[in-house]
Amino acid sequence: MTVTHTEREFLFIYDSHRERERQRHRQREKQAPCTGSPMWDSIPGLQDRTLTAPAPFADETSCQCQAPHEKLTIAQARLGTPVDRPVRVYADGIFDLFHSGHARALMQAKTLFPNSYLLVGVCSDDLTHKFKGFTVMNEAERYEALRHCRYVDEVIRDAPWTLTPEFLEKHKIDFVAHDDIPYSSAGSDDVYKHIKEAGMFVPTQRTEGISTSDIITRIVRDYDVYARRNLQRGYTAKELNVSFINEKKYRFQNQVDKMKEKVKNVEERSKEFVNRVEEKSHDLIQKWEEKSREFIGNFLELFGPDGAWKQMFQERSSRMLQALSPKQSPVSSPTRSRSPSRSPSPTFSWLPNKASPPSSPKAASASISSMSEGDEDEK
Repeated sequence: MTVTHTEREFLFIYDSHRERERQRHRQREKQAPCTGSPMWDSIPGLQDRTLTAPAPFADETSCQCQAPHEKLTIAQARLGTPVDRPVRVYADGIFDLFHSGHARALMQAKTLFPNSYLLVGVCSDDLTHKFKGFTVMNEAERYEALRHCRYVDEVIRDAPWTLTPEFLEKHKIDFVAHDDIPYSSAGSDDVYKHIKEAGMFVPTQRTEGISTSDIITRIVRDYDVYARRNLQRGYTAKELNVSFINEKKYRFQNQVDKMKEKVKNVEERSKEFVNRVEEKSHDLIQKWEEKSREFIGNFLELFGPDGAWKQMFQERSSRMLQALSPKQSPVSSPTRSRSPSRSPSPTFSWLPNKASPPSSPKAASASISSMSEGDEDEK
């Protein structure tokens, strides 16, 4: 990929700006070290570390934040101030069966302000079972699910059900992000009421059509389907808490479904075979029609009324007639008519030819004998 001169110049300016920001933040971090609130998060491009490693837990950081923490208004935070630290946004929840609705809420909390650091509090199993009910995932699984979300910078384990001033001060929280629907629990109409009154509440939007309760409802509604599914995948009836009768019923249904699937596959294959046969038969019929037309045309060209065979036969028959018929004699000169009363003058064939005398005595004797024989016949 080629880089134009303008792009190269822009990259140089951007790298120079980042280097100046790094130096400035190194100096400020030496004056007020803080690992609980990393100043590196305000540097453009360094927040991408959450894409290559899970977010840390709040109780595993090496020290607490010692930097002065001034209270901000929402207007100030949206302007990108203060420049020396990110705006610390807190979001809490149960996050059972972590889904896209949770991720979208955290994305909104992360992008509320130009420079923000998102802390996510997750309630423990004891607290959740007490105030909300049983969960599908245990607290360790829910903690790990949050750590691997790209929008989360820090996870607070065993978060309180109701936020106290001491908790907000401990973690240097500027704002709390949650949907604006009043959350009644623990004997309160809205557990975020005092946060809203303090001007620290920032609302987010819920994602319609997806929630943990909806997912559980789908599983309960189609319980038989998922029980049969897991039995087919090797889970035992004891692991699924399924009775002996139901286990046999589910396995029988699985066998019936397999037979149905086989029959369906056979029907589909037979349909495909019939379609292929029809296509081939259609092609064969078309080819046969073409060949038959060609054959009929060739036959008519040979044996038709004006065919080549008839012309050939006529030519051969004419040649045979010419070969069998005698040649005509040349036309003689017309003779002079004679009267019937007059008899033709006798010709004397016995007279010797003056033009050709006998060449030998034998020939002369032979001619004389022939003449005598002729006279005797006349008598």
